[in-house]
Amino acid sequence: MPVMSLRLSDRELKHLQALAKEEDKEKSSMARELLSDGFKFKMLVAYKEGHVTLSKLGRSLGMTLSQTLDFLSSFGIQAPIDYDDYLRGGETARRAVG
Repeated sequence: MPVMSLRLSDRELKHLQALAKEEDKEKSSMARELLSDGFKFKMLVAYKEGHVTLSKLGRSLGMTLSQTLDFLSSFGIQAPIDYDDYLRGGETARRAVG
């Protein structure tokens, strides 16, 4: 795993230490989790603002279409496709593979 050093303000370090203690994790583990969550949040905002497509959101987050739709739903963001579209897409994929 690559190593990176960064400078944190006193406030940022206190937040990191408090979260790590609350969740009984090491600071480095908590920092990696926060970076991952921050990336997901930035991608979610980019999607919501129309800067990335549903497909790019899923690829960036390493999620299938179904997982991406569930992810959006967990934040109250309605998917741009309905259930029938989803089913038709599955049928098309099965025909293309099989």
